[in-house]
Amino acid sequence: MKNLPPHPIKGAEISWFAPLCDGDDDFLGHRNPDYKSSWDNTSNIVKTADALGFQNVLCPSSYQVGQDTLSFVAGMAPLTQQINLLAAIRCGEVHPPMLARTIATLDHMLEGRLTINIISSDLPGTQLSSPERYARSREVIEILKQAWTQDRIDFKGHYYQLDLPTGPVKPYQQNGGPLLYFGGYSPNGVDLCAEHCDVYLMWPETEEKLQGLMDNMTQKAAGYNRTVQFGLRVHVIVRETEEEARAYADSLLSKLDLDLGTDIRNRAQDAASLGVARQSQLREEADEKYYVEPNLWTGIGLARSGCGAAIVGNPDQVVAKLERYMEMGIRSFILSGYPHQQECELFAKHVLPRIKTVSLPSIFGRMPKTTPNSPLGNGPRT
Repeated sequence: MKNLPPHPIKGAEISWFAPLCDGDDDFLGHRNPDYKSSWDNTSNIVKTADALGFQNVLCPSSYQVGQDTLSFVAGMAPLTQQINLLAAIRCGEVHPPMLARTIATLDHMLEGRLTINIISSDLPGTQLSSPERYARSREVIEILKQAWTQDRIDFKGHYYQLDLPTGPVKPYQQNGGPLLYFGGYSPNGVDLCAEHCDVYLMWPETEEKLQGLMDNMTQKAAGYNRTVQFGLRVHVIVRETEEEARAYADSLLSKLDLDLGTDIRNRAQDAASLGVARQSQLREEADEKYYVEPNLWTGIGLARSGCGAAIVGNPDQVVAKLERYMEMGIRSFILSGYPHQQECELFAKHVLPRIKTVSLPSIFGRMPKTTPNSPLGNGPRT
């Protein structure tokens, strides 16, 4: 089977979230300028996550309200020490050979601490059907892989026709370049991930539904003679007692106008996606306090698009929930909370020391043993 790590993964990649897209607040749906997405605010969150021992940090992409992802990642390279950065890229936004060069440059700047989140949503101001978007993404990924692993890009597709040398675009990481993370629920998206990506990211669901998604992906990947690792993007609220955690969850909604929350959800480019629809359905299945199963709270989805649920509880409960997910086979967690700096520190205090953490690029053998054969090579990461 292709794409297997050299040894079974013991532990999990515990990641935090960089709110590049103006998604940080002290109360949901209540715009506090102190938490506006800015270089100062967001870079401080990433530096905190780095210092506290998180293994990765998702840097999302959004045109309407966001800082530029790749520029931000470049700026963070000299300001961080050990944390990987998971940079979201919208396929088709940058000409693939230039994107390959940009990613390779970032990978050298970070000395192999770069991972990539593949996004197939519409580009700002354009609209394609789901099959068209995923077909374009497939071509982009295939070009990136050729650029990183072959002497030439030799590609003849519907969107791109290329014949180029690949000397300028070799990444720091060997054996395939940066790991590719992917989230999507449509059949076209699942097939793309099964064929080309390394980590399948899911949004919160009941454990039964998560297992169904994982079983389907495992079967699809096996059809390509591959395996795919699993990740979960979920919010978290941890306090010393369950009562405190649930009270804090309630307080996040205390200033929310539900009509405003609907507007916030609908403004996102992915508002009509299958994944967002599944989050809405999850919330509809919850009880009157928005809990859909023990310690899984769907209230956050009232005021944001995308990931709409949080693990809520005391340290023992949060650890137990994460360990349950790990027993199911999930090996990557992308966590966040409101406000992000505060919740990052609380999770690191109460939970992070109790979880064995791993760096997935190292597990997959992507880190070079010697200086890469590239003008950008800086030697192996230690």
